[in-house]
Amino acid sequence: MELDPVIHAAARLKVVASLAPLAEGDRISFPRLQELLEMTAGNLSTHLRKLEDAGYVEVTKSHQGRTPATHLRLTPTGRAAFDAYRAALRALLG
Repeated sequence: MELDPVIHAAARLKVVASLAPLAEGDRISFPRLQELLEMTAGNLSTHLRKLEDAGYVEVTKSHQGRTPATHLRLTPTGRAAFDAYRAALRALLG
């Protein structure tokens, strides 16, 4: 089994691993994820874009009053890819 190169980058693996425990349909705010992962906004945005381009993460932008809000969630495709990644890693490690 091959490890998914989209997920395998350390920062993206941390993002996906942080989103995976959320219940189906639940979301986390960008600032909260940034705080949890201790990443800069620019670095997190770059990795989220790669995950979004792969269809693994859904980014929802809205406004709460006049303040922009960004929420994130793992898509069903992303959840399946992370499950496959974990299975491949377990197989690789024996």
